[in-house]
Amino acid sequence: MADPASHQPAQAESGTHLSTEAEQQALRAAALEAGRRLFAAECTFFFGAQRLEQLPPPGLPEIAFAGRSNVGKSSLVNALTGRNSLARTSSQPGRTRQLNFFDLGGRLVLVDMPGYGYAQAAKDIKADWQGMMFDYLRGRPTLRRVVLLLDSRIEFKPSDAAVMDLLDQAAVTYQLVLTKADAVKPAALAKKTQATADIARAHPAAHPEIFVTSAETGLGIPELRGELATLAA
Repeated sequence: MADPASHQPAQAESGTHLSTEAEQQALRAAALEAGRRLFAAECTFFFGAQRLEQLPPPGLPEIAFAGRSNVGKSSLVNALTGRNSLARTSSQPGRTRQLNFFDLGGRLVLVDMPGYGYAQAAKDIKADWQGMMFDYLRGRPTLRRVVLLLDSRIEFKPSDAAVMDLLDQAAVTYQLVLTKADAVKPAALAKKTQATADIARAHPAAHPEIFVTSAETGLGIPELRGELATLAA
């Protein structure tokens, strides 16, 4: 007859696993709720800067959103905040050339950066972003993270690589977020997500976690809110 005590370690290990899984689920639920509450707060535009000397004084933690023109940056910011026209879209790529600052509930500042798709080559990106954009990224003490958006429907562009190199040089932590995922079939999306994770691993300043989002369906929006809420005051 088997010794009942011989089964105790296995039972304890199983119980520990279940406890850990439950704890992880509770942490995820708490993060989602924290993100929901933060982004349900009032979000208002309060400053626009076209030159470095025009930047508002550092205050709350800042999250900057960057990406190629037409990547869906404005749509994502609007989806995160639950507003239809907080960040305005433009029919002319590259038209907005200033940093726009939005106060989110007195706890976090969202910074809408100019799209960089209007430049024709990577060297043009570097030339344009080596000015105020790079100085902002490198010298802003309250900048906690850059959310760099990539279109899940298209291939990784030289301009994206150029901006990632600049972010590495500026030593700013940035997170890659795939947009417009509703327009991509599951198998292709999984392949794209893996390829994006591989790219992130090759860059020292890139955050390892990749978010897959759709402003149309809400995919990934609660999770991204939860992640950004961890950076709020």
